[in-house]
Amino acid sequence: MTYAADSPNRTNAASHLRFLTELVGWTATPWALHRLGWAVSIAALVLLIGLPAVVGTPGDRPFDPPVAIPGAAMLLLVLLEVTAAAVAPWFAWPTWAAVVATALAATSVLLEQPRWRWLLHH
Repeated sequence: MTYAADSPNRTNAASHLRFLTELVGWTATPWALHRLGWAVSIAALVLLIGLPAVVGTPGDRPFDPPVAIPGAAMLLLVLLEVTAAAVAPWFAWPTWAAVVATALAATSVLLEQPRWRWLLHH
């Protein structure tokens, strides 16, 4: 059995920064997609918030996910979140805010490398 302590995804600078990055994606993506319709914005929220809340790699969180998925699949979801946080602000926010959001996402990617390596092996 895998335990949460096995993952380098515990409360540290990387996990806090990742959460801020996710918040940017959760906020900016529906805002950027609202031109396509409210249903598209809601679907984006379900994908960005709902899916990772239901699925996960055992040992990556302090609790077992309702639906277990391999680490590589979880990494794809993480990449989706980071991409949303880096791209959507350019379509929704002023340039200075998009620059800050992209820098936040890039920093998160750098600091998350130990977790990403862990996910690829689980």
